[in-house]
Amino acid sequence: MKSRVCLDAELAGDWRYSLEMHMKTPQTPPDLSSILRQLSEEPLQLARILNLQQRLDFVDEYLHWDELRRRKAPEGLTHRQWWLVLKFSRNAGTRQLELRDLSGRPFRFSMVEAVQERLEPISRQGSGKLQLPEDVFNRDMRDRYIVRSLVEEAITSSQLEGAATTRLVAKEMLRSQRRPRDTGERMILNNYHAMEYIRSIGREPMNEERLLEVHRRVTTGTLDCPDYEGRFRTAQDNPVAVSTLYNEVYHTAPPAEELPGRIRAMLEFANGKDSRRYVHPVVRAIILHFWLAYDHPFMDGNGRTARALFYWAMLNQGYWVFEFISISQIIKKAPAKYERAFLYSETDDNDLTYFIVYHLDVIDRALEELFAVVERKTQALRETESMMRSAAGFNYRQLALLSHALRHPGAVYSAQSHRTSHNVTDQTARNDLYALCRKGLLIGRKKGRTTYYHPAEDLEAKLRQQE
Repeated sequence: MKSRVCLDAELAGDWRYSLEMHMKTPQTPPDLSSILRQLSEEPLQLARILNLQQRLDFVDEYLHWDELRRRKAPEGLTHRQWWLVLKFSRNAGTRQLELRDLSGRPFRFSMVEAVQERLEPISRQGSGKLQLPEDVFNRDMRDRYIVRSLVEEAITSSQLEGAATTRLVAKEMLRSQRRPRDTGERMILNNYHAMEYIRSIGREPMNEERLLEVHRRVTTGTLDCPDYEGRFRTAQDNPVAVSTLYNEVYHTAPPAEELPGRIRAMLEFANGKDSRRYVHPVVRAIILHFWLAYDHPFMDGNGRTARALFYWAMLNQGYWVFEFISISQIIKKAPAKYERAFLYSETDDNDLTYFIVYHLDVIDRALEELFAVVERKTQALRETESMMRSAAGFNYRQLALLSHALRHPGAVYSAQSHRTSHNVTDQTARNDLYALCRKGLLIGRKKGRTTYYHPAEDLEAKLRQQE
């Protein structure tokens, strides 16, 4: 094991990707005291800047210095003076956390407009107030959407850190439940099991034992040293630094000796036991994502565990819709932005607001994708039903059963249930079901003396072929 090694590429996106894009460490913002000293010789300009602090309508983004220095400054201000205005405004409402950097300085965040305007729709859509169409979001369909989300998160979270397995192969492995063939497939299977575990403990408080179990599930069978699975770093382990291929260090983890206190503080925050001031549930979950990634308590698997901890926090605080979305799917589309969000927070006076704003955008896009999928599914079901009614060969009883099966893929039918539903003879019910079996729309399985019928796996596609 090297002393300087990129143990978790997913901590801040794919480092190789960022190198290809010529991503550099963000330029450190100018020191505010030096700007103030310079302005002490320009009292009129200083007064003007203090007045500007009251109105920030000339910027509607939460810009880091590295971005701001490339924008056109407001008339009459230098870039350094513009930065001073923004920092004065931001610092006025900052909240400190127990998370501290290597020098002991606290991380902090601001509930600025850029945060609050993103939180409102996420809270409305993610915590139970969202209305989804019942015809495609009944119990059976919910289970299918959950599996879809678990599969997508397992795949993309692993691909973020280098798993080369394609989505098609990974889905085939998970659905067929075959054994993984290589480390990449094992990583994906591990992530799937870890996310299943997160769902099972979503209402339980997070503690050290559960956190270690998440990590164990994430890393089982994928590490060079199996002893690293499900345990924190110790003083005997090699130093941990996240580096580029050229040994440019982007992040140095805190010493292992500090981890007991850091983990304790993080778990207290996770369970809401340390807050003297209210922290919005979504913001709390995002901070946990950053917190674990920053403390880097494991020799490997920190990024995957951090994202799993985010999901636990969302479910624990009642945001049930997050069973159905994948944040890693969004992150993977632009991993350099994920990296930049970490780096901006670390290089600008421990300001976590950058990471919060970025993460809120990821959540918003993930929710949009979920709603788009549901809308497409709703439209497809209605089109299929319309096609069925116009197609020859189905009687009204078969149409009713097929409509039900489209929305309840886990349903089971029998001659008796069909006969009772439509008040027909036993032979008529059997004829209806046999006919649907011959068309490949139902699958019959005999149990004892009774035959039970299940919707075909690809029922919707087969119905469209009937046209």
